[in-house]
Amino acid sequence: MKKRIFALVIVNLLLLAVCFSQSTLDKILGRAQSSSLSNDKITAGLKEALKVSTSNAVASTGRVDGYFKNAAIKILLPPRLQSVGRGMRMMGMGQQVDDLELGMNRAAEQAAPSARQIFINALTRMTFSDARQILSGNDTAATDFFKRTSTEELTATFTPVVHREMQNVGVVKQYDTFMENPMAARLGGSQSLNLDKYVVGKALDGLFYTIGQEEKKIRKDPAARITPLLKEVFGKRQ
Repeated sequence: MKKRIFALVIVNLLLLAVCFSQSTLDKILGRAQSSSLSNDKITAGLKEALKVSTSNAVASTGRVDGYFKNAAIKILLPPRLQSVGRGMRMMGMGQQVDDLELGMNRAAEQAAPSARQIFINALTRMTFSDARQILSGNDTAATDFFKRTSTEELTATFTPVVHREMQNVGVVKQYDTFMENPMAARLGGSQSLNLDKYVVGKALDGLFYTIGQEEKKIRKDPAARITPLLKEVFGKRQ
């Protein structure tokens, strides 16, 4: 009798193991999500999605106030100077802070359109493996792809544009004026600050953030899938 009960327990455990394994397998297969689509269609769908999201992001950021009036990506004073900026505002010198921040944002807005061709270049290098990974990845997997493949080229392209525009709008002069304040000189003047590098970095952060928001729309909102191909490829993920 005991042997019989023991055998039944073993059988039940084996059945549970099989069910668990099947459940796990179902989840894995479920993440593929596009098995009924051809490789070419998956890749084409992802490329189209990226064209849409990057075009929208570049158009959004690469215009007047694209950075400056977007609280999520607005370029503020470098962290170590923010306390100085608050102090200057309290002393009635807020205009100097505003002018410096405005100039940095204007430079970023001028640089953003140059990202369009770089993103197109990244799309030409996309493989089917990249596309499949993006489709089954998290909400910003495509944005992460661009970060991996384009950050270096974007940095090299943005840097001279940012430098030129900051010269044109007087950011360097504004920064020098800002740093002439005794409080700023005391708290921030002992360490050199590469303002070009700071603005380029924040400009890229803002651009990738905006691309990520566009990507999330395509993944989650059917209305954002503006072409039949996007509806077919991303609809498989529901």
